[in-house]
Amino acid sequence: MLNKAKILKGYKLGCKDGVIGEAVEFYFDDRFWAVRYLVAGTGDWLANRQVLISPYALREVVREDKLIEVELTKKQIEDSPALESDKPVSRQFENEFHAYYGWPAYYGGPFVWGADPVLQRDPEKRKNNRAPKDMWDPHLRSTKAVSGYQILAEDGVIGHIEDFIIDDETWDIRYLVIDTGDWMPGKKVLISPRWIERIDFESSKVTVALARENIMKAPEYTPDKTPNRDYETRLHLHYKRQGYWGDGPESEVHV
Repeated sequence: MLNKAKILKGYKLGCKDGVIGEAVEFYFDDRFWAVRYLVAGTGDWLANRQVLISPYALREVVREDKLIEVELTKKQIEDSPALESDKPVSRQFENEFHAYYGWPAYYGGPFVWGADPVLQRDPEKRKNNRAPKDMWDPHLRSTKAVSGYQILAEDGVIGHIEDFIIDDETWDIRYLVIDTGDWMPGKKVLISPRWIERIDFESSKVTVALARENIMKAPEYTPDKTPNRDYETRLHLHYKRQGYWGDGPESEVHV
């Protein structure tokens, strides 16, 4: 199901033996726009330590309880490689992190999840990572840091990123929620990361391969409602783009 990142923020994280804290934000890569880690706020339990949880361990989002079920124990998390909160996620840390949990490295192959085109939680069904030549260098971004980035259409500014819509089955970022500001007062629009043409992280700007008028005429997004498949179909038909739910593995976002 699709959920806004800001809605998931604050959800409790329930491990096998109790609640460890709550969701704070998400790290995603700027190649596939897939969530790689949930950042957990653990309160006084692991003070001053940033805890990351991979989607491999995220089992279910229970909306009525505002809970995300985590297939780990508190001891496993406590003994996992420590990441200082003031440092970025390095390749060395990721290698240690994935080795500790026995999870395949998502950057160890050509697909969204390394050797697997989809998130495979069953260890027996996972494919082996390919040779090192297939590895790629991920650049992780946080939803908190990218919020507020200016969005540029082919012919001018259309607004800024207000939120992210995440698929909690695959943990892909399906859409950016765009606040159109003074251009279309009161209207929010959805843009797929796959329609992005260029990202300038230094200037905090994202360029999409769409015209402003085309965006203005797109099916209106209602922020307090979860986009359903009917809405998504109309949105993709409007932009004449193939839906992500079609056959075949997802491709990377070329920017």
